[in-house]
Formats: sequence, C-alpha cells, structure tokens
Amino acid sequence: MRKSSGLPRTRCGATWTRVEYKHVALGLIFLKYISDAFQERYDALKAEPHADPEDRYEYTGRQRLLGAPDARWRKLQDAAKNPEIGKLIDQAMDAIEKANVMLKGVLPKDYARPTLDKTRLGELIDLIGTIELVARGEDTLFDNRRDHRAKDLLGRVYEYFIGKFAAAEGKAGGEFFTPQAVVKLLVEMIEPYKGRVFDPCCGSGGMFVQSEKFVEAHGGKRSDLSIFGQESNPTTWRLARMNLGDPRHRGQPRDAQCRQLPHGLHKDLKADYILGQPAVQRERLGGDRLRDDTRWKFGKPPVGNANFAWVQHIVHHLSPRGVAGFVLANGSMSSNQSGEGDIRRALVEADLVDCMIALPGQLF
Repeated sequence: MRKSSGLPRTRCGATWTRVEYKHVALGLIFLKYISDAFQERYDALKAEPHADPEDRYEYTGRQRLLGAPDARWRKLQDAAKNPEIGKLIDQAMDAIEKANVMLKGVLPKDYARPTLDKTRLGELIDLIGTIELVARGEDTLFDNRRDHRAKDLLGRVYEYFIGKFAAAEGKAGGEFFTPQAVVKLLVEMIEPYKGRVFDPCCGSGGMFVQSEKFVEAHGGKRSDLSIFGQESNPTTWRLARMNLGDPRHRGQPRDAQCRQLPHGLHKDLKADYILGQPAVQRERLGGDRLRDDTRWKFGKPPVGNANFAWVQHIVHHLSPRGVAGFVLANGSMSSNQSGEGDIRRALVEADLVDCMIALPGQLF
C-alpha cells in the first residue's frame, strides 16, 4: 500500500480512527487470503477430469482453512460499490466460520455498522483486491511475480499495522511484537523437534509458526508439535486463532480475558519447549496478591517489575527435560534492585541458564 499523508476521510468530513482502519483492513486481508487459497484449489480441481470443485471434501487436508461460496473475493469486489457491502462482508465472515469450526466466534462481523463509511470500505476492497495472496511455494516470501507468501502472513500484516499506528493508540498500553529474526533465533536455539510448545504471551502466534517451519525443515511433521498459548488482548488472540486456524493443530491459543501472569490458563502444563517475549513492559504484580505464589521458588519478584516473575513462571512450566528461550530487557542482566540480583544468582546456581545473547539495539 502506498504511503499517504492521512487516513481515508468520509464524505461527511469525519475520519476513520487509526484503530478502526487497522482492524477493518486486517479482517478484509484475512478474507482475501482465505478466498485466494480456496480459488487456487478450486481452479486446480476444475482441471482434474473426475474432481468436483464444489465438493467440500475435495478440500479437506489440502489447505489450512476452507473457503465458502459466499466468501469468494470476486463476489465481494463486484459488489464493492453496493451500499450493502458491509452486510455482504459480514455474511462472508459468517460463512467462513461455519465452514471452519475452529474459527467460530473469532472473525470480525461488524462491517455493516452505520458508523463505517461504505464508500471508503468499497475503495479499500478494491485496493486489497490488487494484492495476490496465493501460495507459490511453501517457504518463500516472494516468488518471481513478487506474490507475498508467508505462513504467518496475518501476523506479519498485524505487526505492520501495530508499528504504523502505535503512536495513535498509545505505546504505553499497546502491543509489542517480537521481530521475526529474533523469533527464528529463539527457535533455532531450542530446536523444538517434537513435543509440547508453550508461549505464555503468544500474540499473533508467530512463535508457533516458526516452530512448525523448523520441524518441517528438518524432516519432521508439524503434527508432532502440540501448541499451547495464552494471550490477554482479545483482538490479538483472535488473530492467533486466524493465523493458526488449522484442524490439524492439537492445541490452540486460548483467550485469557485477563493479564497472563496472575491468571495462567494452563496451570498444570509442563512444556517441552517454551518460547516468548514476556509482557514485562506492561505487567505489574498487583500489590501483595501474588506474594506467596508457588512459582517463586528462586525468590519473590518485586511488585513493580515483572521480569523475574516471568522467568520463574516459565521455569515453573518446563518439563524435567524442557528448554526455554525468551526475550527480556537488557536491564534484567544487571539489576540488583528489590532482590532481582538474588533471584538471578539462584537461577544460575541451579544450573538453569545455558546461554544469554545480547541483541543489537533498535530491533524492537
């Protein structure tokens, strides 16, 4: 998308807010992604002599998500100038949910709301219609036609919108996403070949996607991984469900509807691999509520800084032979305030630290 000096304006002079623009566009891109994948398979079936492209069972196991006749992008783009376009998009989202049980209640279905300018909505559909999101190869980002191809496409798009609109939404309470290069580094370090993978603050699910890619690159099967995730932001959680909306997954991110640290969903989980970038920037322990928590085996973390609460939370959920890789601020390596140095020393003396990598500045 080309850069603009401002966001689309409605004919009455009002503007879409940045938050609204982000979520409207994200839902449409997801719909286009599903439709393109469905259409590619549909065209291939039409070329097969004994295949029926209208038979849903022809698609089972062939792609991550099933499309639906009412959700085909061409149908929506042909109706982009129709005043009822918002209603048609909501119907398309509903059709996708009915075709994919794991997405029930996940997709946005509020495009028909009166406050959403339908003229600009139609223009956005036309713009997104120029982007081809069909697979050309399993692991390439661009082929020679420069078609976008990334299994975690939705997560990458969401990161783009977060980065561009963070200032308007307020960085202090916003989302922080781990750069893909750092995610790949963590995955290569802990080598999640087979077993339970846990991300205690999973965001859009990028850690899981990279873990699957690692397994497949080393001759394994992604069904060898069971994934467990948790995310407190309901919008981001829905994105993770879309990003990982595959019936072959044996685990799914779940919506905490609360802060991750005080209210863990997977209380009894012992994971073989834990990946994550804990939400230390916006997490507080809430006074004395968690002062005597069983997770603090190496020392009580300070109330105002959750760095070593997250570290001990991760250690608590590791299996006896488990391994974890996570990102913390540089200050966690040297801080001695409120007993943090004692907790760090106890972790090292317990032989729980294998290595630490100092990352370059400005990555985030």
